[in-house]
Amino acid sequence: MSTLVAVPARSKPITFHTVLVALLSLAFVGIVGYVLAIGLNYYVLPLSDRAFHPLHRQLRPVGSIGLGFGIFSTAIFAVIYIYPLRKKWAWLRSIGTTRHWLDFHIVMGIATPLLVAIHGAFKFGGIAGMAYWIMMAVVISGIAGRYLYAQIPRSKKDAELSLAELQNSSEALIGDLRGQSLIPEAAWLPLVTPMSRAEALRMPLGKAMGRMLALDLARPFRMAALRRHALPAGERFSTLGGLLASSHPDLERVVTLVRRESWLAAKICFLDRAGQIFKMWHVVHRPFSFAFLLLLAIHVGMAMWMGFL
Repeated sequence: MSTLVAVPARSKPITFHTVLVALLSLAFVGIVGYVLAIGLNYYVLPLSDRAFHPLHRQLRPVGSIGLGFGIFSTAIFAVIYIYPLRKKWAWLRSIGTTRHWLDFHIVMGIATPLLVAIHGAFKFGGIAGMAYWIMMAVVISGIAGRYLYAQIPRSKKDAELSLAELQNSSEALIGDLRGQSLIPEAAWLPLVTPMSRAEALRMPLGKAMGRMLALDLARPFRMAALRRHALPAGERFSTLGGLLASSHPDLERVVTLVRRESWLAAKICFLDRAGQIFKMWHVVHRPFSFAFLLLLAIHVGMAMWMGFL
């Protein structure tokens, strides 16, 4: 067994893309948080009492703040729908990577329901209410789609990796793990062999989806157990039972290898099933998206016809 040597932990480099996503997220949180801070006592009032609130003229759907949020939300949705157009327009495909576009797509997709709720003063009736709940279905299915997207490994150029490429990477990682002497094979091998590929192929799609999710949710705790196997008792406490990274680079290298191989082994097992579920997801996500666009167009058209815009 190798001896653990503690050194100061090295932080991962922060990319420009990460900063932009963080700033956009903070901007949305700040905007929504500010409006809720000044208007929460208005939004919790019964509809019959809101007209007597001093901020009613500003916070109602056609007020200065409410209408502004409606216009802002519509603009955000226009940006969100650029993402699917990227597949059709070559000049957009040359800008950034699919993963980076998807990050912004998700951040704006999660923030927009809050912006729309403020626009509607948290009233969800009529065509606008129907559009809102369809939008929520789009958001929920979008989160599921992002998870499914992560189940299909891709290269840096966003091309899907073949089964042979994944298996080659897996064999290289297994070779690296067998070459280390810090953690015995009996401890890490069960973590990188979740099940056989043949067993995954026999699973119904719903069960396969549940098993993929269960493996991903359990992975951090299984890595914590691996750390505890090598850490002394005192450091188990300081790392919250192994959930946090330790100050031992040799141990963290092994944990990283096991985590990567565990992730890769699961993707190899469920590669075909994830692709099938992802195709079915498109059948659900796209109709909801188009239905929302139609209702949004009707809502904006009626607002313009009635003179609110």
